[in-house]
Amino acid sequence: MKNLRAGLAIGTAVTAMIALSSCASNEGGTPAGAASGGSSASTSVSGTLNGVGSSAQGTAQDTWRAAFQQANSGVTVNYNPSGSGAGRTAFIAGGAQFAGSDSYLKDSELSGTFALCDGKAIDIPVYISPIALVYNVEGVKSLQLDPATVAKIFKGDITKWNDPEIAKQNSGEKLPNATIDPVHRSDDSGTTNNFTNYLHAVAPSVWTQEASDTFPYKTGDGANGTSGVIQAVQGGSNAIGYADLSKAGDLDVAKIKVGDKYVAPSTAGASAVAADSEQQSGRETNDLAINVNRTTTNSDEYPLTLISNAIVCQTYKDSSVGSLVKAYMQYVTSDEAQQAAEKAAGSAPLSGNLKSKVDTAVASIK
Repeated sequence: MKNLRAGLAIGTAVTAMIALSSCASNEGGTPAGAASGGSSASTSVSGTLNGVGSSAQGTAQDTWRAAFQQANSGVTVNYNPSGSGAGRTAFIAGGAQFAGSDSYLKDSELSGTFALCDGKAIDIPVYISPIALVYNVEGVKSLQLDPATVAKIFKGDITKWNDPEIAKQNSGEKLPNATIDPVHRSDDSGTTNNFTNYLHAVAPSVWTQEASDTFPYKTGDGANGTSGVIQAVQGGSNAIGYADLSKAGDLDVAKIKVGDKYVAPSTAGASAVAADSEQQSGRETNDLAINVNRTTTNSDEYPLTLISNAIVCQTYKDSSVGSLVKAYMQYVTSDEAQQAAEKAAGSAPLSGNLKSKVDTAVASIK
C-alpha cells in the first residue's frame, strides 16, 4: 500500500503546529455576534484561542474565527486542521484549548485526565455534514452503489470497475475494465471513523472490522487529510475516496443505497438523519456524543453523515480560558454562525431539539 503521508508528530510538537497555523486577521467591522442564538452583540473577551483537529471543519472554522475576531478585536483564534486524532491528542495533552473531532471521545480517553480541565471534557456537535464518495473514472458520470459493494471496493474484494456487482447497479453506464484505486485517509481521522462505522453497521458480513480512526485494511492508497484524499482522487486514475461533501469540488459523487432507493449526499439528508439519531449513554450530562442512525431505511435520510464536535472542558482550570472558549462556542453554535458555515462549507445547520441541547451544553462551560 502506498502511503502519501509522512508520520504525524505528537506531544510537544503539537504546540509547534498550532503556532505555525494561519489565523484570520483581526479586522475591524460590524460585530458578527458572539452570543448564542445569533445575537449581534459583541463580547469583551480577549486573548488567544488555539484549536486543533478535524479537517472537515476547516472551512467552517475559517469562517467562524474570522467573524468572531471581527466582533472581538482583542481575540486571535487559531485552528490547525491536522485531523481529528491529532486534535484529541493535542487537547488531552493541553496543547490546545479545544479540539475539533469527527468522532466523539472514546471511553478510554474519558477515563484519563485532561491537562486543562478541572474534571472531564465534553463533546458538543458544531458541524453536521454528509460524507461523499468522490470518484474519478473516465466516462462514468453517474454511479450507484449499495453498502455491500462499497465495503467490497474499499476492502479490496472488488477490484475492477466493470465487476458484475457494480454493473448490475449501473445499467447504461460504460464501466471500464480498469483496476479500482480506493483512496483512504492515512492519518487518524474522524471521517474514517464515521466511514468505517457506517460500513460495519450496514455491511457487517463484509466489513468485519469495527469503527476506527485508522483505516483497518491494507488496500489502495493512503492520503493525509481531507485535502489529500481529494487531491489523490483528482490526480489518480479510476480512483474513489471518501471526504466531506464540502470538499468534493468538481469531482463526481456517487449515490448510496438507502432502503430501496439510491440517495445522493445532501445537507437535508444529513439534518434528517441527525434528528433521528440517539445520544451515547453513560456520559456527562452535557456530553452530546451522538450515534448516527446508520441503518435507516428512510431514503429522506443520508446515513453516511458525520456529526463533528468541538471537544472542550466542562470546567477549565483557568477561568479566563473557560470564558474565551465559552464565548467562541456561543458564536460557533449560533444561528448566524451555522448559516455562515452552511453558505461557506455546505454544512447542515444545527436545528430543533439538538440545537437546544447544544445551547445548554455551551452555556455550562466555565
